[in-house]
Amino acid sequence: MIYPIIAYGDPVLRQKARELKKDELDVAKLSQDMFETMYAAHGVGLACPQIGLSLRMFVVDGKPMDEELEGFKKVFINPQLLDESGEPWLFEEGCLSIPGIRDDVTRNPIIRIQYYDENWQKHEEEFGDLKARIIQHEYDHIEGILFTDYLSGFKKRILKGKLTGITRGKVEVDYRMKFPLKS
Repeated sequence: MIYPIIAYGDPVLRQKARELKKDELDVAKLSQDMFETMYAAHGVGLACPQIGLSLRMFVVDGKPMDEELEGFKKVFINPQLLDESGEPWLFEEGCLSIPGIRDDVTRNPIIRIQYYDENWQKHEEEFGDLKARIIQHEYDHIEGILFTDYLSGFKKRILKGKLTGITRGKVEVDYRMKFPLKS
């Protein structure tokens, strides 16, 4: 099932998501639907808040971004970011919930994270570079943080009209979206 992507301005994107309980829902089915939704929107990551569910879960698949990320397809349930390290680096980011806007964001290149997969197996792993960045971006979503929060006040003022337009549905995308104030 392909879900509509929740657009900038919806309150669910600003909530700190709650943890899932083990038998609360079919996480294998939900993760399959999330991958299907993400691929339909040409993304490399998708968090539950982006489909309207305030749950601490996200999926990633870096292959569409870089062939070297082949095999980096994972489900993260109730993740905890344990550590970020290394020399921070700039990289241009975008977001399926904020279409048409991209900008440089500074992040640490190495992370250590603890999470459960779709089979409720616990993992603690270290990721670097693009893998770390994709995870950090999606982790921010379950914390109620958007990549635009990292932009300067000046840049946010410049983008205010575009962001308001997205909230109102005044944006062209080739995937289904749900807009909070569509007129």
